Amino acid sequence: MNLRKCLLTKNECYQRGVKINPVGVMVHSTGANNPWLKRYVQPDDGLLGTNNNGNHWNRYRPDGRQVCVHALIGKLADGGIATYQTLPWNYRGWHSGQGSKGSANNMGYIGFEICEDGLSDGVYFAKVYREAVELTAYLCKMFGFNPLADGKVICHSEGHKRGIASNHADVMHWFPKHGKSMDTFRADVAAEMNKTTTEEDEDVDINKLLQDMTDEQAYLIYQKAVQHMVTLPEPEWSQKEGAWKKAQETGVMDGTSPERPLKRDEFAAVLDRKGLL
Repeated sequence: MNLRKCLLTKNECYQRGVKINPVGVMVHSTGANNPWLKRYVQPDDGLLGTNNNGNHWNRYRPDGRQVCVHALIGKLADGGIATYQTLPWNYRGWHSGQGSKGSANNMGYIGFEICEDGLSDGVYFAKVYREAVELTAYLCKMFGFNPLADGKVICHSEGHKRGIASNHADVMHWFPKHGKSMDTFRADVAAEMNKTTTEEDEDVDINKLLQDMTDEQAYLIYQKAVQHMVTLPEPEWSQKEGAWKKAQETGVMDGTSPERPLKRDEFAAVLDRKGLL
């Protein structure tokens, strides 16, 4: 799984910050022929690409809708497949809508979207299906869900049948076109969980791992760490000191990502803004 993080902090759902105790996973697909993650996830982190249309979901109410999911799966700018976490797992999402018996959102379901293409590309489907299996296995392991237990891993259309989601067809309008169903999906998740458990039982030689790692792989790990850092708020000590606020007010800093590392070229730019170069 290629799991990354870009929280939709400007979305009303994130800003409300309603907490849940996760009870299961609901699988969705976007219902639009657009496999690119940048359609929904912004800002560009150097991998997503820029959404020049401004119709992404990192807005208070995208297109006037209360919509936000915990993660999306789709294409990066280079065509690779990735998963982006867009809400903390323990935040209530806005993904299921309302059913006759209530809402999976309020019940505590974690919801993620798979970006659809034209639904006929078997190569793309196989990649995002595999990514979805690995994400669901990851979540089930994190929260102690048995994917084969009733109601623990469902799709939107199954949620509607249970009365806890709106009347959408996903993902059963897509999976069967490629020989898959939610039953096969749940079985694949269970198999993945068993595989990862077996792999984790093996000892990992960290020194050998670092020795064998290429510079490019090490840089990807650094980038992942930075992606986490940009989501961190200003720490209490900095708020008390007030320097970060002054830097923002004077235009030295833009006021975002106080915990992100400062590179040497960026430091030079700061000095230049203050007329020290």
